[in-house]
Amino acid sequence: MSFFSDSFIKKETFWFEQLPSACYQASGIVVNGRRIKSLVFTTDLAIIRNCDADAVFAVYPFTPQSAISHAPINGSYIPVFCGCGGGTTKGLRTLSLAQDAEGQGAMGIVLNAPISDLNLLAVTKVVDIPVIITVVSEETDIAARLASGASILNVAAGPGTAALVQKIRRDFPEVPIIASGGNTEKSIQATVAVGANAITFTPPSTAELFKSMMAKYRES
Repeated sequence: MSFFSDSFIKKETFWFEQLPSACYQASGIVVNGRRIKSLVFTTDLAIIRNCDADAVFAVYPFTPQSAISHAPINGSYIPVFCGCGGGTTKGLRTLSLAQDAEGQGAMGIVLNAPISDLNLLAVTKVVDIPVIITVVSEETDIAARLASGASILNVAAGPGTAALVQKIRRDFPEVPIIASGGNTEKSIQATVAVGANAITFTPPSTAELFKSMMAKYRES
């Protein structure tokens, strides 16, 4: 049973009892025998421990640190995919971060869109777990990314995500695709319909959840 009551669910914008059911219409991506259809996009351990996602997408807008990846990996009961740089952080540091995350027990490594093909290839050579490359533009050379060892694409193009997924799926029918699906059933269904195999979902913050909870307490 979920910790959060039904009263925290809005009709179109999802508060956090469960991930949107549309996530589970995706076909999923099988990694180490587990089928992943939904990934919660957070490093907040309290959120991770109180959701029904299939996996954690632990990517964040700061310089990657082993201490940050340790927390979700050690505290999660579901698999964790860890961000290991690719933008500001690159080169040899991405290799050491990826090796460290693999040693901690990460299920996969996530690299940001700016990383070079050579750096991507180097990361894939030092770990045995899947390496996920983020795609933010239709200008990305997908064939080069796959040739450099990327196992999975993570499409994150904002409002253009579904259109980009559709384009990639047309050109690469077999490549596994994770995509951000928005926060409504309709937007997630649209992203799944054009070929996304798994969906990342950004939950409300703990502050937002507390705001709703405290408002309810004040009414009682």
